[in-house]
Amino acid sequence: MEIKNRIKRRQFLVQSSGAVIGSMIGIGLPGILHAQSKSKVVLIRHAGLHDSSGLPKPQIVAEMIDQAVAGLSSLSEAAQFWQDLLNPEDTVGIKTNVVWYLPTPDAVNSVLKERVIGAGVKPENVGLDDRGVRSNPIFQKANKLINVRPLRTHHWSGVGSLIKNYIMFSDHPPDYHPDSCADLGKLWHLPQVKDKTCLNLLIMFRPLFHGIGPHHYNPEYTWAYNGLLAGFDPVAIDTIGVEILGAKRREFFGENRPINPPAKHIQYADKRYGLGHADLDRIDLISLGWSDGRLI
Repeated sequence: MEIKNRIKRRQFLVQSSGAVIGSMIGIGLPGILHAQSKSKVVLIRHAGLHDSSGLPKPQIVAEMIDQAVAGLSSLSEAAQFWQDLLNPEDTVGIKTNVVWYLPTPDAVNSVLKERVIGAGVKPENVGLDDRGVRSNPIFQKANKLINVRPLRTHHWSGVGSLIKNYIMFSDHPPDYHPDSCADLGKLWHLPQVKDKTCLNLLIMFRPLFHGIGPHHYNPEYTWAYNGLLAGFDPVAIDTIGVEILGAKRREFFGENRPINPPAKHIQYADKRYGLGHADLDRIDLISLGWSDGRLI
């Protein structure tokens, strides 16, 4: 009876999120998402996210993630979301990002690992990694991936966001650099990745909205947006993230100054690789929490 109930709840979770799947091994599979009329994205923000030293408060991070996934799934309890998303026999890789000037915050990594284990996955079957994912035993055998990273502008691809976060699964990342990294969507069809991503979180606590040159970073071009985006569709989430960056650039510079190079890989991930929706008309944005300065 419990197995039947889990299956019914997972069907509800998938249907309420705007995605449909024919098997119970995962949700948010790219081809299935692309076939849906709309993708749901949740934006949540909190005015009191950062402490006096500028670090995110772990308890508020936990509350934001819980509220985001509950809003994504239309379930009242975040714990139910994780139980329906994962099975105790799963092996879960949390693909984070460690770039020194804007890494995935430790508080985010910790909450995600706690939630996965809390859903019944064995601790020894949960891993966090970025640059070592190809050789990490957890990621080599993972059947579920959680994709999480901060949003920033990027010298080669326009933005570093969810689609690009899987470049470390490539055995030769420079292969994806031509034409402003237009074909990053191809990464999501690599064997170690394909059809495994069950959740995407784009961290927008202090996004980087401008820069020039490789590995650029200037804190002048960051701001306390205090938000995160959650969803099953990485293309839709990246599309919303870029819209917010564009609005911030207009606010800051006092004129329309598009990101350069343009983040064309997001559109191509939709049109060429069928990963999700880059058309705003096909994105159902749910905004929660702090509304001042939302920019979208």
